[in-house]
Amino acid sequence: IFKFLGAISVDLGQDRIKPYLPTILTPLYRELNSTYAEQDPTLKNLSQEIIELLKKLVGLEAFSLAFSSVQKQANQKRAMRKKQRALQTVANPDIAARRKLKRHKNKAETRKRKIESLRPMYKAKRHRSHALKDLAMVE
Repeated sequence: IFKFLGAISVDLGQDRIKPYLPTILTPLYRELNSTYAEQDPTLKNLSQEIIELLKKLVGLEAFSLAFSSVQKQANQKRAMRKKQRALQTVANPDIAARRKLKRHKNKAETRKRKIESLRPMYKAKRHRSHALKDLAMVE
């Protein structure tokens, strides 16, 4: 898809690409700023190359305006999601408690996995299933 975006932008040319610049930059920006553990470095390099291509194609000023608008929009979405999560914690404490229990359980599993990788002879105890009954609230 990134190659397609680059080819389309070159094909459209400088004047006809400007209205579509924020739309093209959105996935490229998302790929550059992603913090996934299984991130593909070739995708990151490709997105960087296409951004450089767009910069040369439309000029630094138009590119900077579009890129800053994409950045601002991404930050607003991130802040909105964070706010929604905080509001959900207050509005639905049972869902928040379940999420917190799940997070703590995953953290413990990660810790056990890390210990096993560091000390191969050590075998940590593990739960057999990750069903919802394991996450049930105990009164």
